[in-house]
Amino acid sequence: MRSFLIRPLALALVMAPSAFSAAQSQPQNAQQQNLDQPAPAAPAPPPNLDKRPKLTDGTRLELVQLINAEFVRVRKTMPLAYKDIIITPEGKVTPHDDRLYQLAQTYGSAAKLGDRVQITNIAFHEKSIYLEINGGPKKKSKWYQHVEIMGMGGAAGGGDPNQAQPTGAAFSLEFKKYVPEMTGPELKQLLSPVIDWSVKSASEVYLDTVPPKVKQAIKNHEVLVGMNRDMVVMAKERPPQKLREKDEKGREYEEWIYGAPPQDVTFVRFHGDEVYMIKTMKVGGATMVKTEKEVDVKEGVVSLASVTGQGQDPNAEAAQKESQAHMDQPAKRPTLKHADEQDDPMAQRTASTSSTGSSSGSSTSGGVNDHKSVPQWGTDGQEQPPSPTPPPTDRSTPPL
Repeated sequence: MRSFLIRPLALALVMAPSAFSAAQSQPQNAQQQNLDQPAPAAPAPPPNLDKRPKLTDGTRLELVQLINAEFVRVRKTMPLAYKDIIITPEGKVTPHDDRLYQLAQTYGSAAKLGDRVQITNIAFHEKSIYLEINGGPKKKSKWYQHVEIMGMGGAAGGGDPNQAQPTGAAFSLEFKKYVPEMTGPELKQLLSPVIDWSVKSASEVYLDTVPPKVKQAIKNHEVLVGMNRDMVVMAKERPPQKLREKDEKGREYEEWIYGAPPQDVTFVRFHGDEVYMIKTMKVGGATMVKTEKEVDVKEGVVSLASVTGQGQDPNAEAAQKESQAHMDQPAKRPTLKHADEQDDPMAQRTASTSSTGSSSGSSTSGGVNDHKSVPQWGTDGQEQPPSPTPPPTDRSTPPL
């Protein structure tokens, strides 16, 4: 009986130190996990597929089911009907961003940076994987759309030429020797330089491609000098009021107006597609004008502007002086004349004559103008002596 009671007691004494050490190490492990949790995960390197065998038919069907008809967002500008975008397994994309922007400006855009598109076709070739978005670079049609029936009443059927216009684009993932065996997540990682598979909005995808200063300004709904129209719309939404006019040099500009009194009013002025002046009128009456270029957008690529001279941009300084001169000039009297219309010379002569007559009339007594009398006809311009005045007659005495 004693041995039966001693055994559980001895076992408990033996297990107590290990349980105490485990309980003591558990808070340390939890603390270490909490410290490691906020650290962001480093981006995984591209998978090494050089030593893998060729892609099998079963894997090909799985990748088609995983990728086809998916809705994603693009990280590059997709020119309309363009199919020469190439992605390498190392993550390099050709052509570059500036060239893609030029092609989109020339031929149209199938998708802008951050737009939501659909993968409409995926094809596997010997050394590449070919993907199409939004219908691809070539408009596909059915066989019966090419059939045309001729009869006594004319022709019937046939396709509409306006429906054969392309609506999408395409790109390819090219390998050196052959398409190797891979999984679905690995294929998505290889396509990530062009396609964003995460659930993000268009603005979030776009913000990942701009410098931190521009990204913070767009998040704070602030407009910077040098932004284009799309960036201003992303930062401040579309303007409730627009104004098109010409400045003193005859250059056309467009002004977007945000806000209304008694709140702050912001005027964003564009030359073409670029912001060159921002004027903010505060509630207290103060006016803030920004003309120094802060953002440089060239061929669709956003970068911070390099300031020339002594911290001032010459064009910005000229625009600031022009704005200050426009604010300091006195207000003009209202008139119905056009800006290029000259004064009427007859009206000026009448006004000068009336002013001269009024001044001479005020200096002479009786208000009579001092001017020479017109000579009579037949006198050759010579003045005639005054005719003698007859003596007065007495009308009270009747004549004899």
